Amino acid sequence: MTALSRAAPGGDNEDAVVAGDTFAVALDGATAEPGFGSGCRHGVRWFARSIAGELGRLLGTDPDGVPLPVLLRDAAGTVRAAHADTCDLDDPRSPSATVAMLRLRGDRIEHLVLGDAVLLLRDRRGRVTAVSDDRIRSFYHLPWSRLHDRRNVPGGFWVVGARPDAAAEALTGSVPVAELDCAAVLTDGATRLVERFGWTWDDLLAVLRRDGPAALVAATRAAERAAPPADPDDKAYDDATVALCRFHD
Repeated sequence: MTALSRAAPGGDNEDAVVAGDTFAVALDGATAEPGFGSGCRHGVRWFARSIAGELGRLLGTDPDGVPLPVLLRDAAGTVRAAHADTCDLDDPRSPSATVAMLRLRGDRIEHLVLGDAVLLLRDRRGRVTAVSDDRIRSFYHLPWSRLHDRRNVPGGFWVVGARPDAAAEALTGSVPVAELDCAAVLTDGATRLVERFGWTWDDLLAVLRRDGPAALVAATRAAERAAPPADPDDKAYDDATVALCRFHD
């Protein structure tokens, strides 16, 4: 297991990562809307790191194999309780995050994706499968003010936030570990080489497997510098987080 989380140049890192011998989680906190409050005095960075810490605690002490959506719901509930008395959690701009996680349980790798984080699976034949929750992408064209109205509602998109029950909407699955060479969880800042710069998932995972997370982030930064966005509202850089898990006989 190798993991890395790096802030966009000049900014604070609103991603978070937590990993152990049998699990890995990557979270991407939703950047606050410029010029508006969120109702939370702690902020997105605190929220993403708090969820990550609680998931790490639960995954590291989970002897009964509680389903991943339940663990995510419980982690979100604990964090909600930690600031419910100090923050307005009914504010539609309250902090939220996308999440991708995996766990080794018995002879299978279980996974969960909520929002536009990505899980990559590479089998022993070298075939790469990407798992991502595309519901959020349908609303990328909306302005900030309307995007919040589609969060965690039927027909919209789902993220972990002030509503712990949103965890039930996550995409889940499992794969026999004997079929896998490696797996990775990534925030969308670490998948830009594919989603913005024309790489394939095979290209991305080849760099990650050969040279590690730092090399992947470095390649992303180089691509971002070489091709800045034409739209000034698009992010030139983004926080990037990745955890790579290798499986051995």
